Amino acid sequence: MEVVIVPDAAAGGELIAEAIAALIARKPDALLGVATGSTPLPIYRALAAKVASGAVDASRARICQLDEYVGLPAGHPESYRSVVLREVIEPLGLSEASFMGPDGSAEDVQAACEAYDRALAEAGGVDLQLLGIGTDGHIGFNEPCSSLASRTRIKTLTQQTRVDNARFFDDIEQVPHHVITQGIGTILDSRHPILLATGEGKAEAVAQTVEGPVASIVPASALQLHPHATVVVDEAAASKLKLADYFRATYAAKPGWQGL
Repeated sequence: MEVVIVPDAAAGGELIAEAIAALIARKPDALLGVATGSTPLPIYRALAAKVASGAVDASRARICQLDEYVGLPAGHPESYRSVVLREVIEPLGLSEASFMGPDGSAEDVQAACEAYDRALAEAGGVDLQLLGIGTDGHIGFNEPCSSLASRTRIKTLTQQTRVDNARFFDDIEQVPHHVITQGIGTILDSRHPILLATGEGKAEAVAQTVEGPVASIVPASALQLHPHATVVVDEAAASKLKLADYFRATYAAKPGWQGL
């Protein structure tokens, strides 16, 4: 696991956008896994700016979802499909044909989960998967004590997660109780998972993820098992890392040809 400490969220977004640009340059039809929420927005803004300036040609890139609410119609403004279309697909000038995600309104949700897991594999696998992290260490909607071998499946949201997400709805009662999420095993199948964490509120979760044991109580700690996982954190989110100085030194000494 590589840990990169950046000054702030904007710097983290720019760094990751550069990594995505480099990936697209060598593999124009790369499959990019995207996350929702406020944390990855600096990535999408920086990448969209590169596309708008002509520095990046993302026209052949493909986009896939990390997770989706169960029970919200695809056209609902807070379905993650709608969010991804609004925050990623449209700013990058892509069409819906480039986008794939699980069907959260399917009558047979389990079948929809299995179908999405198959679709990712049949698409050649996810080249780069963006991740955020919850204050309890969850990635995607793999809440604490999720199986580290789990595949795409339905999960029940904790009350805290529903409270956290209520800001996107008129009322907490509108927040669904269930989601479809890529499992931890599915996430680990991606060729390059990149986790971005910003703010002091994520510091403890980051420390447990990076320096703690691999344990299902901190689902993100499973990234330690991946041969090419990157954790990008701002100074506030890095504030509880015991090895912060080491991480800064190793990144400063990293050969430029290695990339992110």
